[in-house]
Amino acid sequence: MERGALSAAPADGQDMLQEINFDGIVGPSHNYAGLSLGNIASASHRGDASFPRAAALQGIAKMLGNMERGLAQGFLLPLPRPNRGLLHDLAAGPDSDRALIAAAWSASSMWTANAATVSPAPDTADGRCHLTPANLVTMLHRGQEWRDTQAQLRIAFGDTRHFAIHDAVPPSFGDEGAANHMRFCEGHDAPGVEVFVYGRPGGRFPARQHEQASRAVARLHGLDPARCVFIEQNPVAIESGAFHNDVVAVANETVLFTHEQAFAERKDAYEAIRAVFPQLHVVEVPASAVSLEEAIRTYLFNAQLVTLPTGEMALIVPGECQESASVWAWCEHMLASNGPIRKVIPVDVRQSMANGGGPACLRLRVVADPATVDARFLLDEAKAQRIESVIAEMWPERIEPPEIGTDRLAVQVIEAREALLSALSLDELA
Repeated sequence: MERGALSAAPADGQDMLQEINFDGIVGPSHNYAGLSLGNIASASHRGDASFPRAAALQGIAKMLGNMERGLAQGFLLPLPRPNRGLLHDLAAGPDSDRALIAAAWSASSMWTANAATVSPAPDTADGRCHLTPANLVTMLHRGQEWRDTQAQLRIAFGDTRHFAIHDAVPPSFGDEGAANHMRFCEGHDAPGVEVFVYGRPGGRFPARQHEQASRAVARLHGLDPARCVFIEQNPVAIESGAFHNDVVAVANETVLFTHEQAFAERKDAYEAIRAVFPQLHVVEVPASAVSLEEAIRTYLFNAQLVTLPTGEMALIVPGECQESASVWAWCEHMLASNGPIRKVIPVDVRQSMANGGGPACLRLRVVADPATVDARFLLDEAKAQRIESVIAEMWPERIEPPEIGTDRLAVQVIEAREALLSALSLDELA
């Protein structure tokens, strides 16, 4: 067993049903500019020195850990930074607002849960897997991403017999991708019920997922309206720093792992899902056991809930969960209760956590036959070693805030990304 992991006694499992997690490789410009309003971790670390090399290596270690557990693992590449096109369009120069300059340097595409919304082939009218890049229009530093993300998706999932890649939903309807989308099924390759979680505007922090964006994605993907559920996120959760639903809830197959305060009307939400998916098993963490604030601080729910080859479900959580007395006590209680989640596995993603992204933020779940995916985006040990070698040699070890925007750092960041693309034979993304 991995160090620090919790495990319950094994139970009779079900056959392994494969999904592929595509993690974002942390880019060489990873920094703490505090650009994300409503993201408490990002705001609290604003102006700190960042460690891109350590961040990227932590991400690779997480991917390798999932491979060792028998899970299929892919990756997406950092986007081109600095985005000189954005700086040009903003007429931004050395004396411009630092936030404008920092936006063009943001490495936030590392959080691939916001890359797109994915509907697997069993759910769609044409029997293809559909992906819609998130427009991310609420924040400048993220709204610049979708076209470069789409270009990457079109290569990774370029077989049009099996995949359909859409344009982003038009503004002004904000769409933040899979971070506000859940899927319930009796097996990843079985027809599923897709749940879209949206927020309502008007609070202290922006509600980034618009209901109409979610409905547009469902129509684009050719989903059966009778197998789609639209649920409002709890405004209290957004006000507390749950800027995406995946900060307070995560789903896998028949299980919803959620905080008591995740949804505006939680009982109505559960009933709406059960009406079309009676097999739903809710694992609800009461606020009396883990406060909403502690859940958000430790990112207990921004975890990867996965089915292992044994048929057991495991919850892959940030190491910060193990350091919280209330969170870890609840995890121990959950395992002792003999519920559907049988293991809790902490991982070190501290550099990402300091910017507001846990294990779930770092991955996009795609149900697909790996043989239909461009193999350059699928991880194996040899490829991981090549990636680690480039990161160790080329990624900046440390970035201080005043370095953002300098020519010296720009050269290093650009050369580092180009070296990675070359090592992976993906020069067409340069």
